[in-house]
Amino acid sequence: MFKKIHRTIEIEGMHCEGCVNRVKNTLSMISGVKSCTVSLEDKKVELVLTKEISDDVIKEKIESLGFSVVL
Repeated sequence: MFKKIHRTIEIEGMHCEGCVNRVKNTLSMISGVKSCTVSLEDKKVELVLTKEISDDVIKEKIESLGFSVVL
């Protein structure tokens, strides 16, 4: 059985469901991401991880899409 790690990340720059889908699809492809829920209204991503993933890795993926991570 794996451990569940919950991570919440705030994102700036999403304007539509297309943005939401791009973020969700990109983060879901990272090894160790069990689930990814993106909220346009709340401007955040809720991740459930099966292993520790560096914040820098997640931030880099989000920023490569043209969005900003709020720390």
